[in-house]
Amino acid sequence: MKTWEKYAAGAGSWSEDAYADSSGYLAQRARLVRTLGPRLAPGDIVLDLACGDGGLGEFLPELLYQGVDASPEMVEAGRRRGRDVSQADLNDYAPPEPVQATLIFRAIYYARDRRALFMHIAGFTEKKLVFDLNPRQYRLDEVRADLAAAGFDRFESRPFFVPQTRALAAPVAFALRGLERGGPLARLALRFRFTLLCAASRSGGGGRSGS
Repeated sequence: MKTWEKYAAGAGSWSEDAYADSSGYLAQRARLVRTLGPRLAPGDIVLDLACGDGGLGEFLPELLYQGVDASPEMVEAGRRRGRDVSQADLNDYAPPEPVQATLIFRAIYYARDRRALFMHIAGFTEKKLVFDLNPRQYRLDEVRADLAAAGFDRFESRPFFVPQTRALAAPVAFALRGLERGGPLARLALRFRFTLLCAASRSGGGGRSGS
């Protein structure tokens, strides 16, 4: 079985079923897509690799959202949502024109060769690459070395404390969002769960919309 085939059966309601609080999860992710690293401007093109059903696109309405997924079922589900989604492997896909941002969420482990993937993405990404990372699974210094080899010499990261599989009461969610700003408690939490959201960019880069 190919890796993506296990998701085929649930493609029709992927965004709703994959997250306990789908709107809260994707809205917070979209906010950080815009603001972490170089800011995105209305009309910027965002390429979402391994996008699933493209649910994130709903929360980036001012941007030109393009999705890519290896699963034909996910591609069809995304198109039913009105998204521009292509079928391809994230390791191989290159858009027909440069994009301002490339996203990889919950999928960095699909890279056949992480450094080669970053180099590939650098060839068509003008402003930034945004991805999430489990700091208990990957060494951050090794990831940063791969990014630097691809020409991404600027790096920012921020904890992402919105749970995927558990909806939280509003006060708890608010407190966790406050912890995302960093500090000792955030570092402690990351030792046990949650992920980092990372933005890699190049010095002097700004893309067609400026910075």
